[in-house]
Amino acid sequence: MRFLDDDDVRLLLPPPVECVDLVAAALVALAAGRAEVPPKPAVHTVPGSFANAMPAAWPERGLLGCKWISVFPDNPARGLPTASGLMVVNDAQTGMPVCIMPAGELTAARTAAVSGACVRALSPASVGHVAITGAGVQARSHLRVLEALGHLDVAVWARRQGALDDLAEWAAAETPGIRLRTTSDPGQAVAGAGVVITALSIGLSGAELDPATVRADALVLPLDYASSVGPALAAESLLAADDLAQFEAVRRQRTLGDYPAPTHRTGDLLRGVRTPGRIVCQNLGNGLSDLVVADVVAREARTRGVGQLLGGQKT
Repeated sequence: MRFLDDDDVRLLLPPPVECVDLVAAALVALAAGRAEVPPKPAVHTVPGSFANAMPAAWPERGLLGCKWISVFPDNPARGLPTASGLMVVNDAQTGMPVCIMPAGELTAARTAAVSGACVRALSPASVGHVAITGAGVQARSHLRVLEALGHLDVAVWARRQGALDDLAEWAAAETPGIRLRTTSDPGQAVAGAGVVITALSIGLSGAELDPATVRADALVLPLDYASSVGPALAAESLLAADDLAQFEAVRRQRTLGDYPAPTHRTGDLLRGVRTPGRIVCQNLGNGLSDLVVADVVAREARTRGVGQLLGGQKT
């Protein structure tokens, strides 16, 4: 069994467009019922925090694995990441675990790739600019994907000016093709944007976007559950989800407030013609999207001899 660290995963992650292709195929397979992804169980310790197990299997691709991920919103005050966890990739024929890797880099890449798959297929004809709320890890991973897809005009809002300054400095070095504008006004960032990506903390109150500020034909991609995109905005849009069973499980827990039920699967939308009007894709995260990316990382690690074989030396 091979163990990878964060640097290994960062080195071996597929390029952004390849990640988009991988998760798009996974979303289509999930919508078609060709993969097995049960609703992820959640356990809780401190209020406002949770941990999920995210198993997945895709028999026709020979994929089996599980991600164990925790989300603790107060961690940044401790100097720790909000989300942390492990991904286990198994041999689908024997069930034996073949690779273990930390989930941070993987989750950031997978989440941005899912957004990228939606942006590529479901953006309005004239995007104008892309708006991102939040300036953390997800803003950075999304800028990489947006640059790779050719969406270069981006406005970012965050609550802390220091976070905006850090993101602007990072983007200048890491995504130089992006024309990044930062603002302290969320309405200014969102106004006129054809794509809106919300990446605040899950469970945050008082941050809901005013539906009147969101374009009537915008593609809206909430990464923060209902923190930014509330029930009112969802009800005024075509609402899709990556996994309907998972969405319903979360909705029953009231994590999404009074959200309506989605009418479409994201994977089905990716295969069709973009419908008129506003689209909200509440992609709550599914283990299959993680697994397809993690499998490529694990295979590349074996081919290149990267990582540590447990019980052996760094290879």
